[in-house]
Amino acid sequence: MTRAASRRWETILVAGAAACISIIAFLFYYRHGWTLLYGDAVAHINIARRVFDSRTPGPLQLGTVWLLMPHLLMIPFLLSHWMWQTGVGGAIPSILAYLAGAVGVFRLVRSALSFPSPPDAAARLTAWFAAGIYTLNPNLIYLQTTAMTEPVYLAFFIWAVLFFTQFVQQLQLRDDDTNRDAQSSLMKSGWCVLGACLTRYDGWFLAVVMCAAGLYVLTKDRARMHRAFCKFVLLAAAGPVFWLAYNGLIYRNPLEFANGPYSARAIEQRTASPRNPPHPGTNNPAVAAVYFLKSAELNVAPGAWGRIWLLLASAGAMLSVLFSRSLWPHLLLCVPLPFYILSVAYGGVPVFLPVWWPYSHYNVRYGLELLPALAVFVALAAYFLAAIARNQTVRVLIASCIVVFEVASYAGVWREQPICFREAYINSRTRLVWEHELAATLKKLPPDSSLLMYLGDHVGALQDAGIPLRRVINEGNHRTWKQPSDPEGLWEKALADPARYVDYVVAIDRDPVALAVKRDSLMAIAEIHANGQPQATIYQTRSGAQPPGSQSRLQHAGATSAR
Repeated sequence: MTRAASRRWETILVAGAAACISIIAFLFYYRHGWTLLYGDAVAHINIARRVFDSRTPGPLQLGTVWLLMPHLLMIPFLLSHWMWQTGVGGAIPSILAYLAGAVGVFRLVRSALSFPSPPDAAARLTAWFAAGIYTLNPNLIYLQTTAMTEPVYLAFFIWAVLFFTQFVQQLQLRDDDTNRDAQSSLMKSGWCVLGACLTRYDGWFLAVVMCAAGLYVLTKDRARMHRAFCKFVLLAAAGPVFWLAYNGLIYRNPLEFANGPYSARAIEQRTASPRNPPHPGTNNPAVAAVYFLKSAELNVAPGAWGRIWLLLASAGAMLSVLFSRSLWPHLLLCVPLPFYILSVAYGGVPVFLPVWWPYSHYNVRYGLELLPALAVFVALAAYFLAAIARNQTVRVLIASCIVVFEVASYAGVWREQPICFREAYINSRTRLVWEHELAATLKKLPPDSSLLMYLGDHVGALQDAGIPLRRVINEGNHRTWKQPSDPEGLWEKALADPARYVDYVVAIDRDPVALAVKRDSLMAIAEIHANGQPQATIYQTRSGAQPPGSQSRLQHAGATSAR
C-alpha cells in the first residue's frame, strides 16, 4: 500500500469511527426526546423552515442576530415535514460537521508532525489521540445531535487552521510546485474562514487574526503570494461585509444584529434590575477570562481536573513552538479565548456556571470552542514529553498516563452527565411541559384554521403540534425596512383586526399579541398554565362550531424553571 493510500485509509477509519459514535449518540438522545431541549436549537430549525413555510416565504425570513449558514444547511433536510417536526433535519448538518471536525483534527496533527517527511508511528498515534479527545468529548457528542451551531462552526474553524498550516509548511519548501500548492491551501483556508464567518460571530474575530497571521507570513516570505493573499483577505471579509449590507438593506441598520431589539446586549438591558445585576465579567476582562476558562474546563472534566487539561494544553503549545517552526499556526486554535473574553466583558454575552455565582447553567457550552485547542495541544504535549525522555519505558509511561487521564476525565463527565446536556435539560423543563400542553390544545383546532401568534419564544409548540408555519401570521410577516413599524404589513393588520385575517389568536402574557389585541371582542376557549411559564390564552375570532373539548382550562404544575 502506498503512503497516500495509507493516509486515505487512516482518514476513512477516523471518519468511520466518528460516524459510529455519532449515530449511536443520536439514536440514544432522539429516543429519549432530548435533541430539542435547547430553545435555540428549536429556533434555528424554525428560522430555516419559515424560509419556505410561511405566509411571506423568502430569504428575508432568515432574520438577523443569528448568521445564515446553519439555516441554509438545514433547509434541504427540513423540506420533510417529519424531519422538521422531529428535529432530525436540524441535526444532520451538526452530525456531518462533527465528522468533518474529527477528520480535521486528525489531519491537522498528522500533517504537522510529518512535515516534511512521511509520518512515523509516533506521529500517527498522536494524531489518533488528538482525534479521540475531540471525537469522544461527551459534550460535543451531545451537541452534534442537536441543531446548535457550535459543531458546524468548529468544523469550519478546524479546517481553516488546517489549510493555513499547510500553506505555511508548503512555503518553507521554496519551489514552484509547492508555491502552487501553497496558493491552493491558502484559498481553501479562505473559503473555510468565509464559512466560519457566516456561521458564528466567532468567525469574524478569526478572520481578522488569520489575515494578520497571513500578513506576518508574507513579511517573512514573499514567494509570489501577494495575489493569493489578497484573494484570501477578500474571502475572509466577504462574510462580515455581506451581513452588514444585509442588515443595512433589510433593517435600515447595519448593526441590527449587535444593537437591535433581539441582540444579546438589548436582551441583557431589558432583564437588568437591582435583583438581576449585570452578569459576571461585565466590563472586567480578567473575570470574563476566568469564567470562560472555567466553562472550558467543565466541558472536558469534572471538578478541578479541568485545570490539568489547561496545564497540559499550555505545555503542548509551548513545546510545539519551541521544537518546530512549522507548528506555530496551531496557536490560531486559541483564538476563541480572546474573542469570548471580549464578548463577555463588553458584548453583553453572559456565561453562568453551576459552580460559581450565580450558580446556574447558561452558555456553558461556549467553553467547547476551546476543544480543538485542548485536543491538539494535549496530544502534542504527550508527543513532545515522550520525545524528551530517552528511555523507551518512560516514553510509554508518559503517553499512557496522559491517555488514562483523558479517559478518566471523560468517564467523570459521563458519570455527572455532560454539562451541555444539563444546561439544555434544566433550562427547558417547564418550557417543554408548557409547549406540549399548548401543542395538545392546538391540535384540537380544525386542521385548516389560521392562527395569530408571536413565535419568538414558543415556536416549539407549533413544531410539536405539526402545524405548518404558513397557517400562522407571526412577527416575521411584515416588511422590516419599514421603521419603526409597517402599518401595511400582514402582522400589523392582523394585530389590529384579528377577525379579518385569522380564526384563532394565541396570546401569551406580555407578548406583542397579548398587548395588542382587544380581548373583549374575542372569545376565550382555552388557557394553558405551567409553573415558571406565562399563561397562554387561545381566543376564537369568528363564530362557528368550536373544536371538541376546547372550552377548558388546561393546567399543569411543572417544576420551577432555572435560568
